[in-house]
Amino acid sequence: MILALDGSSIDGSAYTDVVNLAHRSPGWLDDTVSAWSTYGLAVFAVLMAVVWWRARRVSATTALVALAVPVAVGAAYAVDAAVKLLVREDRPCQSLHVATLEACPAPGDWSFPSNHAAIAAAAAVALLFVSRRLGAVAALAACAMAVSRVWVGAHYPHDVAAGVVVGAVVAALGMTALCRRSDPLVRRITGTRLRPLVLAS
Repeated sequence: MILALDGSSIDGSAYTDVVNLAHRSPGWLDDTVSAWSTYGLAVFAVLMAVVWWRARRVSATTALVALAVPVAVGAAYAVDAAVKLLVREDRPCQSLHVATLEACPAPGDWSFPSNHAAIAAAAAVALLFVSRRLGAVAALAACAMAVSRVWVGAHYPHDVAAGVVVGAVVAALGMTALCRRSDPLVRRITGTRLRPLVLAS
């Protein structure tokens, strides 16, 4: 079943307001937001690496949970991509024919929900299971990512909101399930050559 959602009827006016605001904003602001929208996901990858490296010095269980963070993010992306194929909502720049900071994607590059928002939210939630401080930093970065995707014209507000929900829910469920079964997994790993992945020494 394909829904073929027309997102412009949901919050098309809000999207247009944001895009128009972007056009009236200083160039340095638009450049900064565009750069974050395009390359910001790399920051989450760095945070994942940092939290894993630190976790190895805390305990094997903590390191195992840290190793699961990118897995949770991957699962969130897969679910988000599946929803995209089900809903098949055209990009707002195609439906509303507005000029945007980011080049309008080709038809068939569906809009709902936002992959960027889902990945960022999943990373933030998963990181909170390992480090509250870095998880909080990631949460702020995820909010900035969601806003930036509307600012550059890539998504409607409801696209990024849905992406955040998908990412957060999938990550929370996955990380909770892992934490409940972490002890046997840790015992298996520490008895193999993979031990350095969970223990620094």
